[in-house]
Amino acid sequence: MAKSVYAIMGATGNIGSVVAQDLIQRGHEVRALGRNKRKLEAMEAFGAKPYPVDLDQPASLAKAFKGANAVFSLIPPFYEAEDFGAAQDRAGESIVKAISEAQNPYVLNLSSLGAHLSEGTGPIKGLYRHEQRLNQLKDVNIMHLRPIYFMENQLAAIPLIKAEGINGSPLKGDHPIPIVATHDIGLKAAEFLDRLDFQGINVFELIGPEAVSLEKVTSALGEAIGKPDLRYFQFPYDEAKKAMLESGLKPNVVDLLLEMDKSFNEGKIQPTQELTEDHQGSMTIQDFAPVFASVYESMA
Repeated sequence: MAKSVYAIMGATGNIGSVVAQDLIQRGHEVRALGRNKRKLEAMEAFGAKPYPVDLDQPASLAKAFKGANAVFSLIPPFYEAEDFGAAQDRAGESIVKAISEAQNPYVLNLSSLGAHLSEGTGPIKGLYRHEQRLNQLKDVNIMHLRPIYFMENQLAAIPLIKAEGINGSPLKGDHPIPIVATHDIGLKAAEFLDRLDFQGINVFELIGPEAVSLEKVTSALGEAIGKPDLRYFQFPYDEAKKAMLESGLKPNVVDLLLEMDKSFNEGKIQPTQELTEDHQGSMTIQDFAPVFASVYESMA
């Protein structure tokens, strides 16, 4: 007999799939929520119950949430939206409405480091708004999990590495960041959900095991893919904007991403808590490098 019932949003993603599988291994019942029916059906192999949902239809969310001891909440990225922030808000409003209707007693919300700031952080300020929205719910215990920059963000650089033989972005190359693996984020979320011992409104910030610059990250990834001379370059904001627009990203999305990069470069996004060992994931960039290499080799 399952211990508890959990509704896991984004259950087919890098983080949600880890949350779902870890909870199943702990003996819980997991409802896997997502938009892609085929991917959701694959989650059945792990013992999850697939729940196709539409973020534009709160009723479908409420049905999936109904009777669950806790909800793992997240707002997916809306890179195709003309107005990224407005899309975030619509999704957030649907989530809050569904939780209110389903009367779930616990919510673990995936947010981001920097979500305590209302302005100047690009897409993260949408997560600030979602935190504030969730905090208005009555009789709901909430944990906002705020991880820092993901290791998996480097996967987006693979086309650049293959085409130009370099890695780069507008972020400073020599600025150490304690980047964290999505796997560790998923495990921490599952840990909180398994215990369900948080009360009221809470925040927990999560980082990686060590601070490492993107120059050193690039070096480690280069070794893993057989390019030991791979180097990192910081691109000027105007050049990065032009390249992102040419890649097909919407102007609004590009502006938000650049705003986020600037906030990192200017030191605006910083922890607000004392970060003990409990706040650190275990996967290092050396651990992640073979994962990166596997994806790199699989891409034409």
